[in-house]
Amino acid sequence: MGYIEETDELKLDFQKIKSMSGQEVIPVAVQNADTNEVILVAYTNEQAMLESVRLRRLVLWSTSRNELWHKGKTSGNEFELAEIFVNCEQNSLVYKVRPLNGNICHTSYQGVANNCFYRRLDMERMKLVNLNEE
Repeated sequence: MGYIEETDELKLDFQKIKSMSGQEVIPVAVQNADTNEVILVAYTNEQAMLESVRLRRLVLWSTSRNELWHKGKTSGNEFELAEIFVNCEQNSLVYKVRPLNGNICHTSYQGVANNCFYRRLDMERMKLVNLNEE
């Protein structure tokens, strides 16, 4: 893992959307269909959404690599796509998924898989607290 995944410093990327200029994407919140736990928030475009529907697997759009992102294709940690919800303005989605094996995020804590929301902001100190260490 890298610095950003391990630090307790708050380093939010407020330039992310700006850096995606020219990419036709919308945000998608990915939620565990069985536990309702939010696993991650990512982006999709029309191609990735249609591929997700066709395969019934989680396929996103990598805004950093500018390509389809078949979640878990290299690691084997795939997700079955159970449902898709569309918001009122049709500019964001919620994918309900079921993890098929292993990690649900590229991070782990002492060998145990995390979801991507494993830190809480301590609003008094403005520091991140790893939920595994509480």
